[in-house]
Amino acid sequence: MNFSDVDDYITATLFPPDDALDSALKASDAAGLPSIQVSAPQGKMLHILALMNGSRKILEIGTLGGYSTIWLARALPEGGRLVTLEYDPHHAAVARANIERAGLADKVEVRVGAALETLPSLAAEAPFDFFFIDADKPNNPEYFRRAVALSRPGSVIVVDNVVRDGALADAQHSDERVQASRRLHEVMAAEPRVTATTIQTVGSKGWDGFAMARVNR
Repeated sequence: MNFSDVDDYITATLFPPDDALDSALKASDAAGLPSIQVSAPQGKMLHILALMNGSRKILEIGTLGGYSTIWLARALPEGGRLVTLEYDPHHAAVARANIERAGLADKVEVRVGAALETLPSLAAEAPFDFFFIDADKPNNPEYFRRAVALSRPGSVIVVDNVVRDGALADAQHSDERVQASRRLHEVMAAEPRVTATTIQTVGSKGWDGFAMARVNR
C-alpha cells in the first residue's frame, strides 16, 4: 500500500460518484491542462473549511480548470459569491465551462489576468470570508499580504503547496518556489493580525502541505 492507495480508499468510501467534478477533471485533461489540481480529499477539506467558516464571499487565486472552485462554490449559501483569478485565458475558458456544467455559474466569476494586477480592483468588494491561494508559487508571500488586506476578523486564508517535498526546511535550496514558501512563513509569523500554522500532507499529490491562517483583527 502507498499514499495514493489511501487516497483512493478515502475517495471511494466517503465520496459518492459526482458527475460535475469527474467531468471537470476529464475536460481539463482533454484540454491539455496540467494535472496539478487538489485531490478529492483536499477539495472536500476546503469545502468543509468554508462551511465551518460560514463563508458567503470567497476569493480564489489560481483557477486552473475550476476543480477546487467547484468544491468551494458548493459551500456557499444562497446569494453567496466566489471570485476566482486566473492568469491563462485558456485555463479560464475551460474553468468557466466546467463551472457552468456544475450549475454554479450564478455564484462564480472567473477574472482573467495577472493576480497582482487584478487584486487591487477587489478592494471595493472586500471583505472576503475565505481565501484559497493556489497560483504561481513565487508570489505567495505577496498574495498572502493582499489576502489579509482584503479580509475581516474571522476570515480564513489557505495556501497550497508550501512544503515542497520537504524542501521547505532547506534554507539553501535553489528553487525559488521553495524560497517563496519560506518567505511566506516569515510573513505569516510577522503578521500580528493572524494566527497561522502549516499542515504537511501526503497522498496522490505526493509530500506537500497547506498553510492556514485565521485573521484575528
